[in-house]
Amino acid sequence: MPKQKAKKSRGVNVILIILIVALVGLAGAGVYLYLANYSSGGKTGDIIQNIGDAIGDLVEPPVAVASRFADYEAVPVSFTARVPIYAVEADFANITNRDKFEFSSSAEELLAKDAFVVIPAAYKEFFSVYESNRYDNIPNFVTTDSILHNYHLLFDHLLKTVEEEYLAAELKNLNALMLAESEKQYEDLRGTAWENAAKRSVGFFAVGSKLLDSSIETPDYVSDLVNAELALIAAHQGIAVSPLMNAGARPLTPEPARQAYAGQAMAGGRSDGEQAPVNPVENLEEDYSQYIPRGHYDRSEELKAYFKSMMWYGRMTFRFKSDDETRSALLITVALMNESNKDVWERIYEPTNFFVGKSDDISFYDLGKLVEQVYGLETDSAGILGDENKFMNFWEGAKKLAPPQINSIPIFDESLNPDREREILGFRFMGQRFTLDASVFQRLVYREVKENPDGARRMLPKGLDIPAAMGSAEAYSILQQAGETKYENYPENMGKMREYIKGLDAETWTQNLYWGWLYSILPLTGKKDYGYPVFMTNLAWARKEINTYLGSWAELKHDTILYAKQVYAELGGGPQEQVDDRGYVEPNPYVYARLAALTKMTREGLDIRDLLSDDNQDNLARMEELTLSLKTISEKELENVSLTDDEYEIIRSFGGQLEHFWIEAFRNEGILSVSQLDDRPAAIIADVATDPRGYVLEEGVGNVSEILVIVPIDGALRIAKGGAFSYYEFPWPMSDRLTDGKWRELLETADAPELPDWTQEFTAE
Repeated sequence: MPKQKAKKSRGVNVILIILIVALVGLAGAGVYLYLANYSSGGKTGDIIQNIGDAIGDLVEPPVAVASRFADYEAVPVSFTARVPIYAVEADFANITNRDKFEFSSSAEELLAKDAFVVIPAAYKEFFSVYESNRYDNIPNFVTTDSILHNYHLLFDHLLKTVEEEYLAAELKNLNALMLAESEKQYEDLRGTAWENAAKRSVGFFAVGSKLLDSSIETPDYVSDLVNAELALIAAHQGIAVSPLMNAGARPLTPEPARQAYAGQAMAGGRSDGEQAPVNPVENLEEDYSQYIPRGHYDRSEELKAYFKSMMWYGRMTFRFKSDDETRSALLITVALMNESNKDVWERIYEPTNFFVGKSDDISFYDLGKLVEQVYGLETDSAGILGDENKFMNFWEGAKKLAPPQINSIPIFDESLNPDREREILGFRFMGQRFTLDASVFQRLVYREVKENPDGARRMLPKGLDIPAAMGSAEAYSILQQAGETKYENYPENMGKMREYIKGLDAETWTQNLYWGWLYSILPLTGKKDYGYPVFMTNLAWARKEINTYLGSWAELKHDTILYAKQVYAELGGGPQEQVDDRGYVEPNPYVYARLAALTKMTREGLDIRDLLSDDNQDNLARMEELTLSLKTISEKELENVSLTDDEYEIIRSFGGQLEHFWIEAFRNEGILSVSQLDDRPAAIIADVATDPRGYVLEEGVGNVSEILVIVPIDGALRIAKGGAFSYYEFPWPMSDRLTDGKWRELLETADAPELPDWTQEFTAE
């Protein structure tokens, strides 16, 4: 349990939660690619033109929300790269420890050509690679992959702890308060034009309450609707009309439009190839496959329940195109304006705002201000009924609020729903969060990009879109070679995204933990020029750094799968002999500097609010110290300055340090030794985007690969070995969104997906 200090504010607890979520961003939930067009009427160019202003509006936190847990203090980096050029002689004659390695002919060829090679292996964790080196007297090659992975372990552990020990209890309290408040509103409004909207609100909180605690009693008058929603959530088969959200709503679509829709399938058809049932175009549909608990949320029944309840509150939308749904949104907002209700809501929302960012959807803060403007400060059910003209003013004001940047609502093809903004504009009770990478995805899929010359639509993005938008020329080149840039508007939209991202300042990049994680891996998208070690100055290394970027990014998406918005398209024993096993650190000082600063921000932000146990305080401090040491060693290597014995010992003992962090990350789950490694291996998976035709884009890492690198130490060349991410990307059926457990089982079968083709540049058998 977190330690308790003498003074502790209620807001303090909130922060711990956010903190973990922040490293997050966003999406556990991921980015939904559902036939979405950011602009009204499909004017893609206009919205991209204004993306700087649009994203800039999200940088500042909303009124009354804590802006930061702690300041981000940049760690200075100073070096001039001057590593002498070296060459590998035939048969590795100038490699001092060649006799300690056996590898295939393809590995030997790549090692001779590029001075490094990655070899797929079956290591379950990074520390296993380095500890085996220690026993075999093999020099360690400390990779950015390994230290970034270590931060993921700590982040995921902290977030899970906060959810279990704090957020779940707050959510249960909030459910009870809001269900009781909505029931009172219903009793006040029965027999009026507001009855159906009030009934919907009761059902909304009844579903959220039942998902968290199945023993909660449901009011009789909404039990059928609630049970229908719970059945769809339990089946999690995919997209369906929401029984609750559409119940009792008056038709909004003229009959001719309904007839035009009859017999037409969703854009592109369903995953089973059959036509969609005849549904009114105006019906709200939900993707119930999103309620499959994944990430760390499948480890206990309590976490599964928390996941589903929060997913419900994060996704279900009260759309402003409907007067009845807008009435429900107004009633919920009025209920939250009760100070005690608002206080509990903020104790959940505010921490996540720090960790991941503000909601991408119109929230209580937005509608609360509008309620005060239209109705005044003293508002209750009677006040709402008093003047229908005020509601019309409220409705018109709501429709003028800024729309979300990312679409996560299943909507129809452009021919049926041409006005995307109208379809997605609405209120969410605990909306999922805006993330920069999700925004990139949104602007690089249909309908923001159009068909390619073959008439195909880009319904799912590629992980490579993210490093390409961040500035990686090689990532864009790979996309180009694969034909991804042939979709109409793709090059233009990518260019505008790259220009915007290039102009972001450090303060924007470090506004929360999620963005800070992206900032830490940003240096992996740049080119390494003359003066860096030979192995870092070739095409193969550029692709290896993309692989590292995407491996760490996949872990970020995994950790934040619940909170981030998804896109829809439209130490062991010492050596037994005296051997020179001095190793090398992958010289990426900017990565280590930014990760150290982020770790410190995490530690101080939690500690100042008494949300950090002594053990976790120590672990974060050790992580920061280790990362700073790697930064210093990197700078000295690049300056061609000899390391001290203590610095070589840091490299030599690296595996033991990683092992310590791994055990600490899972200690509260009963993991006490490396003998339990199979219970918590490094392999994880996260779906990050959805094709409404029935597929999701899965991003994952598998077993840890070996990387062999020829490095210079005191003027002599030797082979050092380290661990590297194995990165995977593939489409998968929506109704079977993968959990970590299923993914790990799949990896051990003949049906396991192949590594991306572009990784063959640096990967050998």
